[in-house]
Amino acid sequence: MTSFPSDSFNMRVTEDGNLHLEDTERSQWIINSPNPPPLWKKLITSLKNNKFFSSSKKKTTCHENAFSFFSSLFPILGLFKNYDAFKFKDDLLAGLTLASLSIPQSIGYANLAKLDPQYGLYTSVVPPLIYAVMGSSREIAIGPVAVVSLLLSTLCHKVVVDPELNHDDYRNFVFTVTLFAGIFQVAFGVFRLGFLVDFLSHAALVGFMAGAAIMIGLQQLKGLLGISNFTNKSDVVSVLESVYKSLRHQIPSGEWYPLNFVIGSSFLIFLLIARFMGKKNKKLFWLPAIAPLVSVILSTFIVYISKADKNGVNIVKHVKRGLNPSSIHQLQLNGEHVGQAAKIGFISAVIALTEAMAVGRSFASIKGYHLDGNKEMLAMGCGNIAGSFTSCYVATGSFSRTAVNFSARCQSSISNIVMAVTVILCLELFTRLLYYTPMAILASIILSALPGLIDIREACYIWKVDKFDFFACIGAFFGVLLVSVETGLLVAVSISFLKIIIQSIRPGIEVLGRIPTTQAFCDISQYPMATTTPGILVLRISSGSLCFANANVVRERILKWVTHEDGLKETTKGNVQAIILDMTNLMNVDTSGIIVLEELYKRLLSRGIKFAMVNPRWLVIHKLKVAHFVDKIGKEWVFFTVAEAVDACLSYKFANP
Repeated sequence: MTSFPSDSFNMRVTEDGNLHLEDTERSQWIINSPNPPPLWKKLITSLKNNKFFSSSKKKTTCHENAFSFFSSLFPILGLFKNYDAFKFKDDLLAGLTLASLSIPQSIGYANLAKLDPQYGLYTSVVPPLIYAVMGSSREIAIGPVAVVSLLLSTLCHKVVVDPELNHDDYRNFVFTVTLFAGIFQVAFGVFRLGFLVDFLSHAALVGFMAGAAIMIGLQQLKGLLGISNFTNKSDVVSVLESVYKSLRHQIPSGEWYPLNFVIGSSFLIFLLIARFMGKKNKKLFWLPAIAPLVSVILSTFIVYISKADKNGVNIVKHVKRGLNPSSIHQLQLNGEHVGQAAKIGFISAVIALTEAMAVGRSFASIKGYHLDGNKEMLAMGCGNIAGSFTSCYVATGSFSRTAVNFSARCQSSISNIVMAVTVILCLELFTRLLYYTPMAILASIILSALPGLIDIREACYIWKVDKFDFFACIGAFFGVLLVSVETGLLVAVSISFLKIIIQSIRPGIEVLGRIPTTQAFCDISQYPMATTTPGILVLRISSGSLCFANANVVRERILKWVTHEDGLKETTKGNVQAIILDMTNLMNVDTSGIIVLEELYKRLLSRGIKFAMVNPRWLVIHKLKVAHFVDKIGKEWVFFTVAEAVDACLSYKFANP
């Protein structure tokens, strides 16, 4: 292509005689672009785009509008269009298989949350039913989970008295926390605040889950060993110290009964073998699913016929019969601990959503469909709000039960309904049979589910890909393990934020060169074949924002290059006569960034160096026009492409040798 430079760059002609648009006209596309919409308009547009508030522009009847609204709010309504008896058969079998795993796990997790066994069963009834009609995932299984149960027991007992001393106050406080968790989850869904969940990064979640799994396992030593005196602290040092002191005191005095350990360890081996066989052979998926229920039945029968409870074996004893009682009047909304309940509710909401979204998206990607994050938040939030009114604590998606549901070939969320109905039958008919269930078997069931939370392979993958992410992973792991759950969360989020801050404060500044035979300009470090133009320095900031945190660093780095204090003389092949700043990656600029640009322009002008900008984004060019920075450098020095800017600088250089 042949260029005919002139003072105004009037025309560019190709070899085939075609005329190209004037460079000045192309620059005007940027200069005269319309102003971006104000913030209030963006917020209104965001709400309008929300499926729960948007209305179709088509002319529809009231019945059609109502059906469309209820279909978006209750996705289960759209299920029945293609639902048949064969799909129901799969959901029925999956739901029954799910219930066989859910019943013993729910009792164990209630014990982990320091609640009576029936509250775990209650939590496997109402939240799954609400989610089944409102959720968008077909495979996810809702109910109590180990991590949230541990989180509640760790945080709640610090606010109220020890649950063993005043169980009613503790239980009511947990219900209040559940209500706030549900409210926060609904707010996340309605106002599209799901990005708050992303503050706990994938790497941090891997470390947090692993640390929580080990902590949960240590907590089960109380039931597995039959220890009576156990610490309320959750860190590994306190737990191991408590185990040592308890055994040292109980064994010599004859208060320790090894039958607890014999029963617990025997069935733990059985559960792990069943888990291994189910993992080895996909056709045997039902084996690890029913193994916990079989263990409960067998161990309960053994204790009953041998009267082992008379010989020191700790048993569950009374499990309250009947459906979920109302807990509305037990919520502590006027007490002194409301603020603490809201704080713990927020933490529980974020952790529960993070785990559920990770589980749901994993299986949705396998099935090849999209999971609506806002609907998931709304469904789980409504489930937890309803659960707080019906004696449930915080429920979310369980990885182990979801894997079983998926392996059992569930077709829809109907499997959650089948599971909930089965748990209702258990509450009505079989609670008396749980009286002699040994506590050691509940500890074994929880221990057998923990290996799925520890992903060493994923931690190794994180180390290979991103070392900083690995530090977040390790920080979360040791924070949970050595201090507490909230400390692990704080460390994980802090390291993730530190990574963002460091990347913002120290952004990369790339020197661009032209790729041979093309008009493309790329980083010369990544593409050594790219060539620079003598006397012209083309730069690109590797950051989405030029702000108070990084603007001064950018200015000082550019000025060092201009004065050859940063080893760039060979790259520029002579004194710098023009600086071209490619703003393609720059999404925003604040007042500090604009002031720094003005200072940089003045410093360059005093040295006789031209300053040009390339392709500033919509919000950036708007702010630069409002601040009159464009007028200072001249509108003719704002370009559409780097190639145009280089051509203009060369023409200026030839005109002013």
